[in-house]
Amino acid sequence: MVLIVRKELPSPGDYRLLNLRARAPKCQFEPFSLIFLPGTRPAPRAPWAEEQGAVPEGGPWGRVRYDAVKKHLGALSKRYWQYLACKVWPEGCEEEEKQQGEREASPIPGWGFPLVGQEYLEILSAWYCSFGKCCETGDCRIINNITGLEADLNGHLHGQHLAKAVVVRAVQGFLQSPRPPKALVLSFHGWSGTGKNFVARMVATHLYRDGLRSDCVRLFVSLLHFPHHNYVDSYKAQLQKQISETLQRCRQALLIFDEAEKLHSNLLDAIKPFMAQHSSEGQADQQRSIFLFLSNLGGNTINEVALDFWRAGRAREEIPLELLEQRLRLELQEAAENGYAHSQLLRENLIDFVVPFLPLEYQHVKLCARDAFLARGLPYTEATLDQVAQMMVFVPKEEKLFSAQGCKSVPQRINYFLP
Repeated sequence: MVLIVRKELPSPGDYRLLNLRARAPKCQFEPFSLIFLPGTRPAPRAPWAEEQGAVPEGGPWGRVRYDAVKKHLGALSKRYWQYLACKVWPEGCEEEEKQQGEREASPIPGWGFPLVGQEYLEILSAWYCSFGKCCETGDCRIINNITGLEADLNGHLHGQHLAKAVVVRAVQGFLQSPRPPKALVLSFHGWSGTGKNFVARMVATHLYRDGLRSDCVRLFVSLLHFPHHNYVDSYKAQLQKQISETLQRCRQALLIFDEAEKLHSNLLDAIKPFMAQHSSEGQADQQRSIFLFLSNLGGNTINEVALDFWRAGRAREEIPLELLEQRLRLELQEAAENGYAHSQLLRENLIDFVVPFLPLEYQHVKLCARDAFLARGLPYTEATLDQVAQMMVFVPKEEKLFSAQGCKSVPQRINYFLP
């Protein structure tokens, strides 16, 4: 490991340490070596500089001079090592922290880290932590930021009070459970553009450091990954292998199935064993997995309930989860009888929560437009937001209450208003 410490005013003598190891007898500066380069304010000269006297420009390094350099650099390297070790393994570092506090409080200048040295050690300790040795979750790929998830959903998921409450409560309860008996399975239902994919992405973002790019997260889109029914047996083997490898690689995995209503029924045979009750107590302790199924099934039922509340003069926030869940389960069970594979999960009691996504109204589309402008750092006015919303198609034909596409095409629509 090489740490670079920069100095402001270069001089020929400043570069002597660059060739120290080449010009002097072989030695080992454990665990770090230091390289001085021009750039920042020079540190106070070490005692050996005055003790040994000036060295003629271009002259050879004497043995005494070399031993002094080795002595002081060795001490400096040990301090760097102690600093790094305490960053990575904090146990037993109380005495070191106490001494560091005394040094900082002392009016007498003493040994200290150059700022860039501290930065490199921070990078090194963070790199070490990426292997999962020193994180609260035991795996630095997993962050489980429920507070951030709730805040993000409250700030950017519009018109979905039921989905917000169910998702946060279900995920938080599952992660806090010491021994969950099975995987957490959530089934998202609603029209296109109402926020199902957005919520799935937010769950990945706040549970995993790398979001959807994490190797603990797998996203499957039915028509993209399993397009041909003639290859279902091959898909089944591949899917089972990919899920198994993900669960072996991560003690907490997230698996997302988009367009779930289009999954072939035989593919469920590859998925269901991973969602069922854990076969052993040890498996429950070590493995947690979350399955998200995103489907347009039930969208019309949800819209009918929302429209009935609007016609009765009641706010959409008054719609109870129990009413929608009951209506959805009835529709999904009928769909299962008609061959919809995804609905069979509900019939076999593998789905823990049915999450309804309500149709979006005019004011929700305006909020989506506002978020799109802010995300791109573009200015906007209320008139501009109205213009974006008016570009959308609203249904039913008489009431024109719900956006037929939700907020799906809003980010593209704001391109019309760029300067």
